[in-house]
Amino acid sequence: MTTEVLTQNEIKNINPVFGQLSFDNHEQIVFCNDKDTGLKAIIGVHNTVMGPALGGTRMWQYANEWEALNDVLRLSRGMTFKAAITGLNLGGGKAVIIGDAKTQKTPELMLRFGEFVNSLGGKYITAEDVGMETRDMDLVRTVTPFVTGISEEKGGAGNPSPITAYGVFMGMKAAAKHAFGNSDLEDRVIYVQGIGNVGESLVEHLSNEGARVFISDINQGRLEEVRDKYSATIYEGNNIYAEEMDIYAPCALGATINDVTLPQLKARVIAGAANNQLAEENKHGMQLKEKGIVYAPDFLINAGGIINVYAELENYDKKEILRKTENIFKTTIKILEKADLNGITTHQAAFDIANERIEARKNKN
Repeated sequence: MTTEVLTQNEIKNINPVFGQLSFDNHEQIVFCNDKDTGLKAIIGVHNTVMGPALGGTRMWQYANEWEALNDVLRLSRGMTFKAAITGLNLGGGKAVIIGDAKTQKTPELMLRFGEFVNSLGGKYITAEDVGMETRDMDLVRTVTPFVTGISEEKGGAGNPSPITAYGVFMGMKAAAKHAFGNSDLEDRVIYVQGIGNVGESLVEHLSNEGARVFISDINQGRLEEVRDKYSATIYEGNNIYAEEMDIYAPCALGATINDVTLPQLKARVIAGAANNQLAEENKHGMQLKEKGIVYAPDFLINAGGIINVYAELENYDKKEILRKTENIFKTTIKILEKADLNGITTHQAAFDIANERIEARKNKN
């Protein structure tokens, strides 16, 4: 057996957890490991000033553990500002399970994960995200009360995806009004990238409004299914970013606005459901502003899901869920106008308003 000895220079180049840009003063990070079930998960609790940290659990086959850690940190941080700007008394948290949801997710694994969530005593409340379904949350609920997004049959608010999509639709209409002078999306060329549950629901709204919808996804079967249901057009090209379009709607994973894609973008508006769409918030937010592209901040317009599951904690009904989600339109208009007035990016404008609410609560406490 040999022991590897690192040089001082190598030690300096190690990127520690606390040194990661995405760490951003997280309160707590929990690494969950269970040999019997194969569970390898990370729970990130970013901020609990406004209330318990609520955020979904994502199951994904990450390339490595550092990628998983960075993802959960970015997602957890985003949940803090999503809840704050939406006016909810919640903090920000998120969880990731490393693995293929289609082949490695088992009831035993989900139950063990639920036990880890329960061990935090309510500081973190989980929900569904990529790779998860309502029935998974129902299963987790059998071992912990700290879970939302459970089925309506079991007293929950049900699948949050349709409400998430409705909020994105509201935010998109607001961004269209800001960019084009009219919120009507009829005949607008809109590319939806990622046709999961949220993406499909968004396509339905857009098709009903008469938009010209192009869809893109790695799953050909899903593309054909959604095309046939909503008369959308499957994108057959190999570089969606360079296409002429009115609105680009990223609804898959994050960081699709980056150094490679941004110079190619011809869209007038970016409004989608994906989290953390900007690979580098300040840099790419400013570049979008300089190009005259209206960016609807993702953590604002995709907040319908958290509004939906928050109803389980506050016991409000579907009517109130829809009212709060429709309010995303007004908030988006406010953010876009604030950005123009102050000469800042739309992301910064949204961040400032969310942070002001958090700081006000902190000072009150």
